[in-house]
Amino acid sequence: MAENNEEIINWDNVFKQSDSFKNNQPFKFGFIEEFIERDFYEKLYDTFPKPNDQWFDASSLQKSKIQYNWGQISLEHDIVPDGDDESLSKEWNRFKRYVESDEFFEKIRQFSGVPVNRLKHFSFAIKHKGDFQIAHAHNTGPNILILMIYFTKGWEHGEPGGTYVATDMDDESSIIFEAYNLDNSLTIFHDGPNAIHGVRKITKNDVERKAIQLYLEMYDEKTGWSGPGSLIKNTEELPEI
Repeated sequence: MAENNEEIINWDNVFKQSDSFKNNQPFKFGFIEEFIERDFYEKLYDTFPKPNDQWFDASSLQKSKIQYNWGQISLEHDIVPDGDDESLSKEWNRFKRYVESDEFFEKIRQFSGVPVNRLKHFSFAIKHKGDFQIAHAHNTGPNILILMIYFTKGWEHGEPGGTYVATDMDDESSIIFEAYNLDNSLTIFHDGPNAIHGVRKITKNDVERKAIQLYLEMYDEKTGWSGPGSLIKNTEELPEI
């Protein structure tokens, strides 16, 4: 039986933010609430993977979090493997198949104007009190979209922990947007030298900020990925993405 993909992504909500995404400055970014159709989102939320020995500490001087990569690949930047992940629920495997589909990429290109055509990275991440990510910009290629999809209920407005975007790496007063509704929402931006983003340090006890991160990129069968490129940062050590 064919899968009903209409119940996965709330494309009406996505396209309502298309003009804003394309016109935001100094780089293209957007925030979409109710990104996933609510019934399907609740199934993903209920089966969000719990940390075990397959998760790893992805912390460095520039950030802190624990992470699990699709298919239990061991390195943070490994290319996502084909196929399902048997350790995850049927809903998560269905979601991953959809975000690899031609239909998904056709609509994402329509929304963004960025010619991406393949899923490059797929990871789960959890942050707790004290976790953060300093402001940085990847600038790894001209045809890359980075998506942070949140699976966290009850996050208070104004509390740090959601991804922010800014115009200056060294000045938090330059923040132009910070996500606070982390229940079924998406922060998406077009990679580039001005795509500065980070996460302010979480200050509350007994919280878990759960999210997934997707990298969508242009891929050519002859020339490969459109990146890698360089990474701009505000410290000398290269931060892991």
